[in-house]
Amino acid sequence: MAGYRKLGKPTDARLALLRQLTTDLLNYGQLKTTVTRAKEVAPLAEKMISLAKQNDLAAYRQALSFLTQEDVAKKLFDQIGPKYADRNGGYTRIVRAGFRRGDAAEVAIVELV
Repeated sequence: MAGYRKLGKPTDARLALLRQLTTDLLNYGQLKTTVTRAKEVAPLAEKMISLAKQNDLAAYRQALSFLTQEDVAKKLFDQIGPKYADRNGGYTRIVRAGFRRGDAAEVAIVELV
């Protein structure tokens, strides 16, 4: 067992997808995607928020190396990190939202708590 989902993509495409989904989740506060993608994105977003709670230069650079937009990293450290300063994990919630019309894939909404 690999310990993660391959999402039917090669490694570089999968990492690019997860980086962009994580960036969008942190930017907009919620994200609508398939359940399997949601289950992969949530832990990555939690790691980014944990980095933001450290609030030092090394953590900021580490977040910048993963996120695809610099302004989202700034928002993460200025707004999102302090918001969860007194919370120990559990920053995201996955809510199942039915099935997609085109291919009947199960859809979920990932949101910041």
